[in-house]
Amino acid sequence: MTFANSQVGRSMSRASLFMRKQLWVWPIVAVLLLSVIGFTVQRAIETTMKENLSSQLQTLLNTEVAMLDTWIRVQMSNVESAANNQDFREAISGLLQEADSNSEVRETDEGAFAEISRQVRRELGPLMMSHDYEGFFICDRSKRIQWASFEDLKGRQDIPEFSSFLARALDGEPSISPPFPSVAPIPDQRGRSRTGVPTMYVAAPIRDAGFQVIGALAFQIRPEEKFTEILQLGRIGESGETFAFNNQGVMVSNSRFDEELILLGVLPDREDSVSILNIQLRDPGGNLTTGYRSRDRRSEQPLTHMAESAIAGNSSVDVDGYRDYRGVPVVGAWTWLPDFNMGVATELDVAEAFRPLTILQRTFWALYALLGISSFAIFVFTLIVSRLQREAQKAAIEAEQLGQYTLEEKIGAGGMGVVYKGRHAMLRRPTAIKLLDIDKVNDASIARFEREVQITCQLNNPHTIAIYDYGRTPEGVFYYAMEYLDGIDLDVLVTRYGPQPEGRVIDLLQQVCASLFEAHSQGLVHRDVKPANIMLNRRGGESDVIKVLDFGLVKALDEEGGVKSTSASGLTGTPLYMSPEAIQTPLGVDHRSDIYAVGAVGYYLLTGRPVFDATSIVELCQQHIDKAPVPPSERLGQSVSPELENALMACLEKSRPNRPQTARELSQLLAKAPTAGSWSFNDADAWWGRHERGHQPSAIGAGRVLGETSRTNSNRTEEARGEYGQTFIGDIDL
Repeated sequence: MTFANSQVGRSMSRASLFMRKQLWVWPIVAVLLLSVIGFTVQRAIETTMKENLSSQLQTLLNTEVAMLDTWIRVQMSNVESAANNQDFREAISGLLQEADSNSEVRETDEGAFAEISRQVRRELGPLMMSHDYEGFFICDRSKRIQWASFEDLKGRQDIPEFSSFLARALDGEPSISPPFPSVAPIPDQRGRSRTGVPTMYVAAPIRDAGFQVIGALAFQIRPEEKFTEILQLGRIGESGETFAFNNQGVMVSNSRFDEELILLGVLPDREDSVSILNIQLRDPGGNLTTGYRSRDRRSEQPLTHMAESAIAGNSSVDVDGYRDYRGVPVVGAWTWLPDFNMGVATELDVAEAFRPLTILQRTFWALYALLGISSFAIFVFTLIVSRLQREAQKAAIEAEQLGQYTLEEKIGAGGMGVVYKGRHAMLRRPTAIKLLDIDKVNDASIARFEREVQITCQLNNPHTIAIYDYGRTPEGVFYYAMEYLDGIDLDVLVTRYGPQPEGRVIDLLQQVCASLFEAHSQGLVHRDVKPANIMLNRRGGESDVIKVLDFGLVKALDEEGGVKSTSASGLTGTPLYMSPEAIQTPLGVDHRSDIYAVGAVGYYLLTGRPVFDATSIVELCQQHIDKAPVPPSERLGQSVSPELENALMACLEKSRPNRPQTARELSQLLAKAPTAGSWSFNDADAWWGRHERGHQPSAIGAGRVLGETSRTNSNRTEEARGEYGQTFIGDIDL
């Protein structure tokens, strides 16, 4: 729990630091939070709206169906009362019974027929007038019409449009037909007599004295009046409508959008164009009101989702949306009335149904836009400020003045920074000043820069580079000052002067061990011990003084042996000098990994060649893991003191327990070699006397600049140090 808490705490701390520095991120965070809130609120509102809408549509549909059912029942009751009237039955029963067997009754007894016709009209007239029936007809059991208000119907038999409702009436039950085009000329709404006028009939059986069905009485109803008026009561809002349709998907009541349908070309542009019986409930495949035009003829288009479901006998509600006969997305509820052979539906445009949700969405989108614009504006402002800051930093460097330090000359450069030789304004002491590259400054580089300074300052061994100062200029340039060394690194030593004598190798390695022993004693692991990070100098009147540099990749071990690191958790170090565990388990390295690297450095000093040669990093790393190194004596082709060779080979053991366990133990092993101490002060002075004028000073004091070996005025090339001599930070797939 402590580890988890510390990890969470560090993550939150880093996130907080980033948020404080990157102000433009806040609007983006606000957008993300607003998106989550908006999505949640929208889903909740949408769900609630759909539930309420579904309930409202179903309630409206049920109300309309109940009103329609009541009206139909009244009509059937009216015709049934008329058909069961005693005087009416007595007047026509005889003739209907005779007509059932003799179709020419009217011709054989024309006088009697005329008298009965007048009586029928007297009996039915008041009822028809009071209920606005347009006409009537009476048929016998063979469905031959014997009496009718319209002469064109008299004598006709088995009219297809009458078949369904007459069959039910002749079976003994009152029935009503859905609206259909008239088969005989009847007056339309303008008083013109023509066929095809929308009409509907309500019929009831006529019974004789024995209660046997002998015919049927039917009243004609104008559907545009009461029938359509009832359905028009279901119009809600600006786009809601309730309508009826038959089993062919044809609308049998008027649409709310007749004018619009004429403009869309769905209805013909005529003065008497109406939607009843002229509109098929077919899905055009797109919204006609927004300019969509289908390539299919209307008759070839599929029924709408609602019509197809209802005609199949289903009753349902759909609030997710579907296209209606105009192609407009709508929500709706529908039911099929099998007793009347028609369906009823109520629909509302999606745009109107979800208008509050649309307003909410637009509000959120407006907020998103404002926050996005704010984020962009802050980002641009940040870039401008950053550019001005970099220009100020460059100006400060070009002015060769960095705080209290005067810059004299550039002595090294790397991937993340540069090193200058300078002097303290008051002390006049030569100093190496390491600067972060102003074009590559970020939180990670600053953290590593500070870490290198803080760790190095904890070390006091004379063979560890000394830090004088650390700071940041008002322009934001990060730097630290360290002792200026005018020597060369061990990589240059071997590259220029070849393999070194045993005595000198032992002396140099013992000084390296002294520096590392102090670091290891404080729980620090260098992780990047290599020739380029070890400087050879003349200091304090002594020659061959070693200085260990570049503690930027150091890891600190906690009390339980785990690793706490601010650097990358991947492969870290220089492949030529990396231990097997640094390759396989980078998080598990300890001070014995530095011992391995010291052995590899000693091998290089003694033989002039690295421990392993390879053509790729992967191959090189694999050799460190499982290949035994060639003893130095075999590599040189000459004898090497066994004690020195054994000490170096012990350092290069694959298993950590088999290596010297401390830097001091390694130093003691080296001291046992017979050649230890053979390199005297005089030898060192003589060597420096011969070569001091022959070399150029390296970028001393900087060592490496955040992962890159210093470049010197000697124009020493990367190839001179070997292809894999540079520090590597990352992951390698082995």
